[in-house]
Amino acid sequence: MLYNAYMDDLIKKLEIYRMENRISQKQLAEMLKVTFSTVNRWFNGKTKPSKMQQYHIDKLLGDHNLKDTHFKIT
Repeated sequence: MLYNAYMDDLIKKLEIYRMENRISQKQLAEMLKVTFSTVNRWFNGKTKPSKMQQYHIDKLLGDHNLKDTHFKIT
């Protein structure tokens, strides 16, 4: 359940980023080195990004840091 909430939030942030920067889904796909159809499926809820894709999305959004809950340091 937590994973799905994280993924939904990540996709929403990615869509906001796309709109704020006025870039097309095709341009976003090129930035993330995936196909247009992959990005389109994320936004339509048909698929979710893989772990590698999540990493690159986080990096693009500037959220990639070690204090994130997915990178707990003890």
